[in-house]
Amino acid sequence: MNIRQKIQAFAARRRAIRELSALDDRTLSDLGISRSRIQAAVAGK
Repeated sequence: MNIRQKIQAFAARRRAIRELSALDDRTLSDLGISRSRIQAAVAGK
């Protein structure tokens, strides 16, 4: 993975975190994600 790919992957993770954070708690619950676990969910943990 070169530096450009790493930057693109980082940007994609940040975008996913931002989009999930914008959802309300009910929608997150429907997706099976709690607000405190958004970063872990994006990281695949």
